[in-house]
Parts: sequence; structure tokens; C-alpha cells
Amino acid sequence: MTDSDITPADDSEPDESSDGGSRRDWIIGLIAIVLLIGGPIVIFAGVQSSVQASNADDPWSNVPSPDPHTNHSQLMPGPYETGPEVTEACLECHADAGEDMLHSEHWLWENPPVSMPGRDEPVVTGKANTINNFCTGIQGNEPKCTSCHAGYGWEDETFDFTDETKIDCLVCHDQSGQYGKADSGYPAEATDLALSAQSVGRPTRANCGSCHFTGGGGNGVKHGDLDNTMIHPDQTIDFHMGELDFECVDCHQTTDHQIPGTMTSVKLVDDNPVACTDCHDSAPHEDARLDSHTDRVACETCHIPLYAVKDPTKLWWDWSTAGQDGVSDDPHEYLKIKGSFVYDKQVVPEYLWFDGTAGRYLLGDPLDPDGITELNDPNGDIDDPVSRIYPFKIHRGKQPYDTVNNYFIQPNLVGEEGYWTIFDWDIALANGARDTDMEFSGEYGFARSDMFWPLEHQVAPAGEALQCTACHSENGRLDWTALGYDGDPMDTAGNRTTGGSDE
Repeated sequence: MTDSDITPADDSEPDESSDGGSRRDWIIGLIAIVLLIGGPIVIFAGVQSSVQASNADDPWSNVPSPDPHTNHSQLMPGPYETGPEVTEACLECHADAGEDMLHSEHWLWENPPVSMPGRDEPVVTGKANTINNFCTGIQGNEPKCTSCHAGYGWEDETFDFTDETKIDCLVCHDQSGQYGKADSGYPAEATDLALSAQSVGRPTRANCGSCHFTGGGGNGVKHGDLDNTMIHPDQTIDFHMGELDFECVDCHQTTDHQIPGTMTSVKLVDDNPVACTDCHDSAPHEDARLDSHTDRVACETCHIPLYAVKDPTKLWWDWSTAGQDGVSDDPHEYLKIKGSFVYDKQVVPEYLWFDGTAGRYLLGDPLDPDGITELNDPNGDIDDPVSRIYPFKIHRGKQPYDTVNNYFIQPNLVGEEGYWTIFDWDIALANGARDTDMEFSGEYGFARSDMFWPLEHQVAPAGEALQCTACHSENGRLDWTALGYDGDPMDTAGNRTTGGSDE
């Protein structure tokens, strides 16, 4: 897939009070001009992007038009016995795509090294090596975790990341609706590979969601603002994808298979962001009092009043209770292989200062067994001019740690000796320590951890954005003291506990 290089002519926010009359009148006038000069009506196909870019009332004005679709039904005749056979056929015409993918984060599952305070060496993080408080990590657990990798055959640490034929083109481009992935990323057994190859097209919400909506082992588990309702949402779930019918790639506009957008659950820096201001003006409101908030309050804070709007998301995961029989038949409460859960929907976010970057707990870091270890604590504070008050889902849990070495151990969950097979923590933790090159003392317990998920999706219609009293009232949702203020700035003239005054 390639994107248009058209540069938008106007990045102002659409006027949500408009009835579309000005756009209709403009188009009628253009039709009249075309007819007068005798030009064909098909001219609109050629000027569509510039028409959109010049019209401030058009929500699509900042979205480049995709390249015309090429029907592959005759180009990919098949039959194909394996996924790599399909990839080899794709690369015959798309030779550059393979090299592009080999350098992408979706392929490598790790990010370039970055310097971190308190670390002697630059740190490389990513899904490939980062511990979390869901299924904890992929090392030693590759067959299950890599069922969502954009590749074929990542079974263990010997996977060849330089082999272009192992790239899975279909997971992002299949439009047949029947493509699926199994352990280690191989196509599911019942998949008709020729049908999938002939159907390929621009990625849709269903393509992206096949991994991102179900990460963590089920629908809506991880993100809180991404779940299967986003495949065909109405505007009450997400205005952009529901009312406007945006696809993920309309905002995550991709060049050379490098997909913009970062998530601090796996990446420490916000070096390739997707921002509201890519399309909307930084002061988009008609009311100056609202625009005065934009330097200190993220757009998402007011425009994502709730997350997990329709389907529930996981908020608590306690591994210490795993391994028991007969606890509950409700998989939203308990699974023997994973322990106890708390799910909820229509959840009010939690709010923190955020500059787009985060800290990181790395395997081997010490922890306080009586406290809470923050696995990816957001950076930002009231005195940082870049930071804004931002909405988060915080996933809280208890996970295994070595009580002698005083650090988290990532257990081996899958395979003949995996915890999900024999329910033996001693063996699972010993094997997990081996897989991550760590020492295991043989003594273990369970310690608390928090993981932070910034909320970016499930944007509400403008009329459902937070009103003033949602924050500035006796029972407002913001904890002003925790944010560094003496109290509500409306009541305290902007005084802060850290000194100075807030603009």
C-alpha cells in the first residue's frame, strides 16, 4: 500500500454546526462551470483530493485519497500451499515492499535504542522483550504470542528476521473475510490462501483489528479504546470511524510500510505520532474559553469521556489465583490458566500529566514487593510546558516475582512444561528465567503492578464531549491535588502546589 503525497490546503476543524449547504452550493457551481466549458463530469475523479483539501467543512479534507485499487483476482491464480508461497508471489510485483517491511516495527517488534535517565546504555524495547501485566511477555511463549505477528513461523528465538518470504502480506491486506492466523503466525488450517490472495486491498478496520482489537487474549482486553465494536461502529462508539466511516489507515497514514502512531506500552518515545492537530486546528473552538484549555489539556481528555463504550475491557488481572478448578464459569471473572479478572465498560478514564513518553520497568529491575511497580509510568508534570492532562486506562494486576532476587519473572506459559499445560509455577518460572537469561532462586510470590494505556480512540460526538462541570465542580472527575494544584484552578486563581501560577 502507498499513500498519496497530496498536501492538505487547509487544516482547520470542520464546522460541526454546518448543514453542508456551502459545500453543496460550491459543488453545484463547479458542475455549472464544467458544463459551460464542455468538460466531462469525470473531472471530479481527478480533482477529488484538492476539492476535499480546500473545503474546511469536509471532514475528509486532510485525508489523502488512496491509490486506485488493483483487482488481483487474475494476478494471483494460485493454488498456494503455504503463506510464504503467497508472499513470494506478492514480491514479484512489490519488490520494495519486502525490504520496507523488514525494517518496520510491526515486523521487528522492537524499537530503535533510546537513552533513559538512570541507564548506562541506550535501551531497546518492544513487544519482543518487554514485560507486561497481561500474559507477561513473549520470550519462551512465542507460538501463542506471535499468532498476531505480521509473519510466518516465529516459533522461538531462531526466527530469521531477514527472510522476506516469512512476511505475512495477507494479515493486513486480505479482504476475503476468511483469513485467519494460528500458532506462530501460520495461516489457520481452513484458510483458502488463493481466495485471500485474490482479494487483497487497502487495509480496513477489520484487518488492523484482527490483532489490535483482541490483544492480550480476547476482545477489548488491553487497550480499552480498541475492541471488536470498532469494526462496524456507530457514532456513539467512535465518531470518526462510525459517523465518518474512517479506516485506521486514514489517520495512520503509511509510507513504505512504516505505520505512524506510538504506544507507550511498548515504546518509550513519541517519535512518530498521530495527533488530533494533524487534521484539526490547535484552537478549534468558537468559544475562546475552551481554546484556552488546549495548552494544558489534551483533546482526548474532553472528547473521550468514557472508554470501553460498549464492550468491556480488563481492568484487573490476578495471576496468584490461577490453577484452581471450579472457581467460576464466567471467563470475565476467572480462568484456571490465568487467574482472576475484573472487567467493566462505560469506564471513566484516569487523568495524568503526559508528554507523550514513558518510563519502563525492564526485566531484572528491582521492585518493592509491598508497593506497586509501574511498568510504563507516563512522563510529564505540571511544570512541563509540553505536558497535558491526558486520559488513561490503568490496568492493575498481580504477577509472579522472585522473592530472593526481588524482580519480576516472566513465566513460560505454553508448551509441554508451560504453566497452561501442567500448572506448576516452579517449573514455569524456572523455564521463563532461562528463556529471558535471568536467574531464578526457586522462591516466588506475587507482586502488584500497574500498566498505563493512553486513550486515543472511541471519540464521542462533539455534543457528548465533557462540559465544564465535569471537571470544575464539587464532584468533578479531575483530582486537582494529584495533578499538582492546590485545588480547582477556577477556585484557587490557578495556584499550584509546585509554585507559580498556571496560565
